[in-house]
Amino acid sequence: MNLMSDPFEAFSDVDQLAEDLSSPDASVRRLAVIALAETASRQAVPYLAGAVGDADADVRQQAARALGEFDGSDVAEALVRAVADPERQVAEAAADSLTALRDPDACGPLLTHVEHESAFVRAAILGGLKALQVETSLVPATGALADLEAAVRVQAVGVIGYLKRGDTVPALIKASHDASADVRQAAISALSFARGDEAAANAAAAALRDDAWQVRLAAAETIGRIEVPAVAPSLIAALGDPFWQIQQKALQGLGRLRAADAVSPIVPLLSEDNPSLRKDAAAALGEIADPAARAPLTARAMDPDPDVRKTVAWALSRL
Repeated sequence: MNLMSDPFEAFSDVDQLAEDLSSPDASVRRLAVIALAETASRQAVPYLAGAVGDADADVRQQAARALGEFDGSDVAEALVRAVADPERQVAEAAADSLTALRDPDACGPLLTHVEHESAFVRAAILGGLKALQVETSLVPATGALADLEAAVRVQAVGVIGYLKRGDTVPALIKASHDASADVRQAAISALSFARGDEAAANAAAAALRDDAWQVRLAAAETIGRIEVPAVAPSLIAALGDPFWQIQQKALQGLGRLRAADAVSPIVPLLSEDNPSLRKDAAAALGEIADPAARAPLTARAMDPDPDVRKTVAWALSRL
């Protein structure tokens, strides 16, 4: 909102703007919340915190959104109240704002509610802790891996993954066997920080056989990032996955691994109908840089897709 063209343009003082929070008209109170947020003044926080208790759900929702523009423990305390609001629209706005917190001091109010009776609140609190990346969140997040609700376990995995600690790899590997595909996907993705860790790479390789394609996609990407050459055969096998997105991630991973044994399995993908696969196949062969790929790459030099032709030319320059 442009304050030069709205009803509040004559006011510059936060306290004056806040007077309209007492209006009997909910629309006026909502506009007051917006104006307070646009001041970007910390003086507005107590008023916005109070507004999350407004009688009108739209006002509470706007206040929860507005608090996302600020930071600190007082903001966290207000958002914790808002995320437990009975109106879903308010609770979801508060959950989104929790993920914007960056001040470590905001961790305290969140930790006191990590075992809230509502699964939605527990998940939202963990989402806020994930964004904060504070070490004190590790213990409650690890405990939340046993939560009965998959949505909570997903967020717990996120907290642990964002901390990027080597000693959490076993917990993430265990989570990669969770009954929920969403949790398994999150756990495999979280392992991508563990570069060079064979146990993490083996877990990702095993996940390439998961029934859920989203888990397999995460696994192919994670293997490429962990960069453990010993699991290259699993990526080669993934070239035959029925989902082209997984084939694509497998190609990218094999390129990063410089997997010479992958040249022959990759070559057929240079003739795929999907130009994205042809391009990534050429790129992988260029990364591997095995002279054996020269003939098949040369055969694609006049590919109808310009991006593929460009990539083929680059790959040939690497041989």
